[in-house]
Formats: sequence, structure tokens, C-alpha cells
Amino acid sequence: MTMIADIFMIAGSLAAGFYCFVLSRRLRRFTDLEKGVGGAVAALSLRVDDLTKTLTRAQTTAKSSVETLDSVSTRAEAAGQKLELLVASLHDLPKPEPEVTQENSSALFVRRSQSLGIN
Repeated sequence: MTMIADIFMIAGSLAAGFYCFVLSRRLRRFTDLEKGVGGAVAALSLRVDDLTKTLTRAQTTAKSSVETLDSVSTRAEAAGQKLELLVASLHDLPKPEPEVTQENSSALFVRRSQSLGIN
């Protein structure tokens, strides 16, 4: 009876050893940096780093664009105020006399023969 128990113990320990061997191979393939999940994690980590750098550059560009837009907006407001002053000062000017056009100038033209009474 002891011998049968020893055989079962040896068989169980060999099965457990084989199971550990299979698990170690699977774990090695799983964490492989080129093919397994380890490679996917490494690739995703590189992508995250690239996206972080791109986001930082985009934020820097956006800040400089806001500063430029702010200065241009300030200049435009100043120019608008100057234009308002110029338009307001135009109301104080006297109205220009009407220009003499071709139609109006012919009405002022008098022929000499008619003015002397000679036909």
C-alpha cells in the first residue's frame, strides 16, 4: 500500500512539474518584447510618449497664436477708435458744392448769335 501511495506521489509531482514547465513557456511567450503582450505594451508606451510630445508642442503653438492674436486684436481696436474719430470729424466739415457736370455746363452755355438778336 505504501508503494502504491509512493507511485501516485511521484506521478503527481511529475504532472505538477510538467504543468509548471508548460506555464513557464507560455509566460515567456506572453512577455516576449517582440511578439507578445510585452511588445504591445512597449509599442503603446512609445506612442504615448510621442503623443505627449506632440500635445506639448501643440499647446506651445496655441499659446503663441493666442498672444499674436491678442496683439493684433489690440491694434485693430486702436485703429477702429482712430477711424471713429475721423468719421466723427467728417461731420464738422462743410458740405462740398455740387460738381458741374456735362449736363449742367451746357445749360450755362449761351450762343453769341442768340444773345445779340441776330438770326
